[in-house]
Amino acid sequence: MQQDIKEQEQHVLLTYLENHMEERDDDQSKINTMPEKQVRELLTLRDEDRDFQKLMLYYECAMQEVMTKVQILNKELMLNNRRSRIEMIKSRLKKPRSIFEKMERLGIEFTVENIEDSLSDIAGVRVICSFVDDLYKLRDCLLAQDDVKLIQEKDYIRRPKKNGYRSLHLIIEVPVYLTHEKKNVRVEVQLRTIAMDFWASLEHNLRYKQDVIGADAISRELQMSAEMVNQLDQRMVQIRERIDTTQSMLAGGTDDYWS
Repeated sequence: MQQDIKEQEQHVLLTYLENHMEERDDDQSKINTMPEKQVRELLTLRDEDRDFQKLMLYYECAMQEVMTKVQILNKELMLNNRRSRIEMIKSRLKKPRSIFEKMERLGIEFTVENIEDSLSDIAGVRVICSFVDDLYKLRDCLLAQDDVKLIQEKDYIRRPKKNGYRSLHLIIEVPVYLTHEKKNVRVEVQLRTIAMDFWASLEHNLRYKQDVIGADAISRELQMSAEMVNQLDQRMVQIRERIDTTQSMLAGGTDDYWS
């Protein structure tokens, strides 16, 4: 029986490989897209479909938990300072196909246990703010909560990627409570300004254009644009601080922007 299941798993994988191998310009083969149906077949053959669904439920709940925390923090800061810190909150849950493909790239067997142990970005929340210092304020407030555990932080604002990408990335762990159990679940949080998100979205789209003439020159242009975006962010903070100072003087008070 076990041998039959193993053979069926191999058949699913072989069918996938035969139908979705693609020759690239560098003469190397790269795995393309595995249909959702075949991913589900693998999970069913391994008797893990139910466990996978429950794991994804935990990730979805953790994602919603983090979004709620961020929204509450924004409401409090807005009450204190009469200005919203957050322009937009986006979220995404990786699809089974995307999870499978990432496990394949990492060379890790596609099982529920390995998914939970190996991946930290299945649930993702992106917070878009107006100003750079808003990002760090929200980060500090979020991590100050006693049920939020910081697993990893990558500050691409102070240390941008080579292509110019800027953002503040956090991997955090939050508790999720179901009817009879509790599980600590990881969520990736990305904090960006409007300008950073604008640049990252366009860079992502342009990067995947095929057969681009002068790709190196375009890459340099994108790096220069990223620096211009950074300068714009810094300039906008300075303008806001001047306005805040002027309003405080006219009001005869000493309101602290972050009080």
